[in-house]
Amino acid sequence: MAPEGSETRPTLDRVRESMFNSLVSLDAIDDARVLDLFAGSGALGIEALSRGATSCVFVDHGRNARKAISTNLETTGFLDQSTVVAQDALAWLRDASKSSLNPQFDLVLIDPPYAADDELWSEVLNLVTNLAAGGVVVAESAREITLPTGWDARKEKRYGGTLISVLLPPDSPESP
Repeated sequence: MAPEGSETRPTLDRVRESMFNSLVSLDAIDDARVLDLFAGSGALGIEALSRGATSCVFVDHGRNARKAISTNLETTGFLDQSTVVAQDALAWLRDASKSSLNPQFDLVLIDPPYAADDELWSEVLNLVTNLAAGGVVVAESAREITLPTGWDARKEKRYGGTLISVLLPPDSPESP
């Protein structure tokens, strides 16, 4: 189920399948703690859970999106492994980076609205750096994004108007 309205752009099934096949080959999913930012329907985080991730935090500020995520989690049976956060992704990242709990994730999925500019991408990636140390970050965008210093674009693939980038944050090991 996708949320109603035009604020969410679900990832196409073939793109999601290819993305996750790539992540499996990097051994980035099994037992992973996953963060799904700008979660929309939750399809990316749910796909990670279905492929062996242990938990997922879904962050989206849209009420319709959170309703769709909760419905999809109930339908797929992953509710107990999930946390759905009702907050803007940037605000959540700012709070998490200041928190003494400093949550850590093995896999971060970032799929903001396609209109996201370089400033948004830069801030998101800079805030994700400390939460995903040693992990893998997947960015879905309409165009190539400028990476902050130290980030490594491990793999990029275009699917029509969608660019999927598999990224390693600074100080990540050579192979996840």
